[in-house]
Amino acid sequence: MTDTPLWRPDPERVEASRMAEFRRWLASTRGVEVGDYQALWEWSTSDLEAFWGALVEFLGVRFHSDHERVLGSTEMPGATWFPGATLNYAEHALSAGADDAQAVIFEREDGLSSTLTYGELRAQVAAVRAALVDLGVQRGDRVVALAPNMPRTLVAFLAAASLGATWSSCSPDFGVRAVADRFTQIEPVVLFAVDGYRYNGRTFDVRPTVAELQRQIPSLRATVLIDYLSEEATAPDTVPWTTFASGAGELTFDAVPFDHPLWVLYSSGTTGLPKGIVQGHGGIVVEHLKQLALHADFGPGDRFFWFTTTGWMMWNYLISALMVGATVVMYDGSPAHPDLGTLWRLAARHRVTYFGTSAPYIQSCLKQHLTPAKDHDLTALKALGSTGAPLSPEGFRWIADEVGADVQICSVSGGTDLCTAFVGSAPDVPVWLGELSCRALGAAVESWSEAGKPLTNEVGELVITKPMPSMPLYLWGDTPGDRMRESYFEPYPGTWRHGDWIRITERGSAVIYGRSDSTLNRGGVRMGTSEFYRVVEGFDEVADSLVIDTSADVEGELLCFVVLAPGVPLDAVEPRLRTALRAALSPRHVPDRFIVVSEVPRTLNGKKCEVPVKKILAGVPPERAVSRDALANPDSLTAFIPR
Repeated sequence: MTDTPLWRPDPERVEASRMAEFRRWLASTRGVEVGDYQALWEWSTSDLEAFWGALVEFLGVRFHSDHERVLGSTEMPGATWFPGATLNYAEHALSAGADDAQAVIFEREDGLSSTLTYGELRAQVAAVRAALVDLGVQRGDRVVALAPNMPRTLVAFLAAASLGATWSSCSPDFGVRAVADRFTQIEPVVLFAVDGYRYNGRTFDVRPTVAELQRQIPSLRATVLIDYLSEEATAPDTVPWTTFASGAGELTFDAVPFDHPLWVLYSSGTTGLPKGIVQGHGGIVVEHLKQLALHADFGPGDRFFWFTTTGWMMWNYLISALMVGATVVMYDGSPAHPDLGTLWRLAARHRVTYFGTSAPYIQSCLKQHLTPAKDHDLTALKALGSTGAPLSPEGFRWIADEVGADVQICSVSGGTDLCTAFVGSAPDVPVWLGELSCRALGAAVESWSEAGKPLTNEVGELVITKPMPSMPLYLWGDTPGDRMRESYFEPYPGTWRHGDWIRITERGSAVIYGRSDSTLNRGGVRMGTSEFYRVVEGFDEVADSLVIDTSADVEGELLCFVVLAPGVPLDAVEPRLRTALRAALSPRHVPDRFIVVSEVPRTLNGKKCEVPVKKILAGVPPERAVSRDALANPDSLTAFIPR
């Protein structure tokens, strides 16, 4: 652990931040004196009612009816927040920006682009809301979309939310079974769908998928076809978007209870049906306001970009920047078409102030020796966010060297399950190499031993010991709550176990080591897979990798599957890989075998399929180990079937 920060907050920026303003406000209105971020975090997690009650007042949450108290029950699962309160998410998203302020900037990979002011966004939402009302859509109905990260998807969502209808979305590149597995569970009444999409220079017709969904979802009253590839696109039994949204309407917001379902997100669903994770209007409003106003320090004038699809929780997080009056920058297409510089050119063109991406993207830029700050005008950029996998120390260094030493590196970790980051960054906390700067306000994150004891500076299970407002209300169809308890509250009843390895440092920063259910345990020495990938994928000759530890079996081995760069033979790099792993990790963590594969199996959200592959190697039939429709590249499984 190095004591020298890679990035230090500028004192003037800290003083002007909403975080500093919140601390001053607490002192003057609540008599709460907290000298630094760590003290504020400790107070926020020791007195939940005082913290969250103060937060909603400071950030101006728009309650239609007030709450009886902040926290009705602290039991997990089952905590009740702000009982008696009513509000609406869409009202918060559509009330922060001036009519002429920029709300949305959109680009597609082929150059198609558009913008929306807050005034234009409000008008479009009002029109679609009126059309939904004409269809009889009401509070509690489900409205879904098979559509990309584009303005019309956002408009449809906000219109549904304004009525109290529950939203769910999938990216149009999902296979028909993957979409059906999600949408058929929740029985939607309206489907918004594009006619097709573009990716990596190619066009894809989605209308056959739409037709099959119409057949499989008898609850549908209407399908609205969004003309995304062609203005002349048609499909049977659909209403064109241009017709559906052509009317006018009054923009009003139905006040719903704090815990009224806002949307359904889904787990990766590698086995069985994906878990439908239900989150509420109130929980998302207060959690996202906290993150975006305080932790990200967003406000009017900021331009927020995150590379995401509508099938990943980061889309839901991205669009919440509207609640603080910022501009949402949307991109649809491949991040590497025509080359890896695409997103950096986007950031320069639109003066992006916060650039969000994934750790694998940063690793790819590093390997291709990109120099974004040298090649593009990134002077507007204040922060770079990374999630989806642990960001390696080399990734931190590359950002500092090639994106900007004054750019805050916001490596964050959280999950779809809470639709937020609970370990990440703050404007008044330094960034240390390879570390997530802090635990989020109100998030009682700890590292626990197997016996359930808190650890400091030791790797343990990531747990959350106290409730948070955006925790799932329930899992769809899980009436008795058994699946919720099995998923998150075992083996520590009453405590959220997230399934990651984490180390909390003495200064309050953290390091994530990967999934705790895919640990490398060699000779009693446990190690997260992220440490292994950092070494192996640090080689330019290795494009991707997957490590599987089967040594718990009698004849088990440690196996490393590698995707090699074009033209690189395994024997040209394997000896150096062995030497590097021995030096960086330990002799025990040198694989018994390196095996070349053409690609690594990944979920639809891009996560490596470590556990399913481990099951397949143990002899479990692939169809029982993982659903093919849950994978972005199902044919990749063939290489892992024992012969």
